[in-house]
Amino acid sequence: METTGTFTFESPAEARERYESIGPAAQTVVREVAKAMAFDREEYDERVDGDVVETARDALFASLLEVRVGSREEYEEWCERYDGEVTEVGHERVDRVVWHAGPADEAVAATFQDEQEAAVATLRRQAFGRLYRDLFED
Repeated sequence: METTGTFTFESPAEARERYESIGPAAQTVVREVAKAMAFDREEYDERVDGDVVETARDALFASLLEVRVGSREEYEEWCERYDGEVTEVGHERVDRVVWHAGPADEAVAATFQDEQEAAVATLRRQAFGRLYRDLFED
């Protein structure tokens, strides 16, 4: 089993705090990407708004979530010890699984056979949507 990523949280409050803290980084990323795309001030003001920065923050947060990657057996052993609800997508006969446990006794998992990077990226998006998005909405 291996682990990739850095964000894991003990509580929803801790997740919210981390999400808020990466707002300035998301703003910097958006500004630098717009600069690399040669946006002048007028185009930047026209095209970059709060929704663009929020999308960047969502993607940045999701891309840093800690994800475990392992065999079906390692995943099932983890599930036996885990005390929350797990939403699994994919087929149960697939050999490999990626998973992430959120801060509110919920986890998401996805099965995959060969494309580990794609599975990790997909799982992170699912984790953000299923476990975190509602925590961050006003």
